[in-house]
Amino acid sequence: MSETPAAPAHEARLLPGKPVADAVLADVAQRVAKLREGGVQPALATVLVGDDDASAGYIRIKQRQAAELGFVSPHEHLSATATQDDLHRVIDRLNADPAVHALLIQYPPPAHLDYDAALMTVDPDKDVDGMHPLNLGRLSVGLPGPRPCTPAGIEALLAHHEIPVAGREVVILGRGATIGRPLAMMLAQKRPTANAAVTVVHTGVPDWERYTRRAEILVAAAGVPGIIQPEHVRPGATVIGAGVRYEGRRLLPDVAEEVARVAGAVTPRIGGVGPTTVAMLFRNAIEAAEKAAGVSR
Repeated sequence: MSETPAAPAHEARLLPGKPVADAVLADVAQRVAKLREGGVQPALATVLVGDDDASAGYIRIKQRQAAELGFVSPHEHLSATATQDDLHRVIDRLNADPAVHALLIQYPPPAHLDYDAALMTVDPDKDVDGMHPLNLGRLSVGLPGPRPCTPAGIEALLAHHEIPVAGREVVILGRGATIGRPLAMMLAQKRPTANAAVTVVHTGVPDWERYTRRAEILVAAAGVPGIIQPEHVRPGATVIGAGVRYEGRRLLPDVAEEVARVAGAVTPRIGGVGPTTVAMLFRNAIEAAEKAAGVSR
């Protein structure tokens, strides 16, 4: 008597970020073209301090994308010995330049510089990362302004892949200022792509797994490689991997690959949240240019 073949292992639906980013960037390109037709040249300025290869590479990628979309991208490269005052003078000059609509300071700067102090000097309306304290305050009370790029990308990714959010239980593992805290505010707000019941938990909570196991949507943003294992996930849940670390050039995500055997949907190890983050940066940039030009949407 022949044995019954084993059932195939469950594999979660993948939620790639590229189609989300492509849709956002196509919209940005149209808006850039419209401004240029009206005589306004959108500009995203970049500032790099030092000679870190990875940071320089990120700047090149953003400048290449800017050119493809029709932005100009003036660049300021300061030496690794630049002082805090040197950096602030460059930022002040770019703030005062009406031809510059958005401004990016590449993170991290050399260790002797205070990135947060530099960010505080950026004109909030030119803050393309959406991380100036004034913009986080705008977010907290629902006022318009640039949104933090990774959280905005996660909301857009869920909406694009038609993952219901409103009324569902979302658990975010990680309370950082760049992802966890702003994402919690965004997904709790009352709009069709949000309006969720949101819990923020972190590795300082001894039984954090108790929270993640009940989540209908789980966002891993702890920055701890492999922290989310299959036993930490509710069967059928949507799992978004937002936290990563790098070991040299190797990317180490928060979500173990084995989670795909339990989850209903999951972002891929590479090409999930990353592309949407970059797309949201350019969405912030075009919105800053439109605001400066007096264009309402």
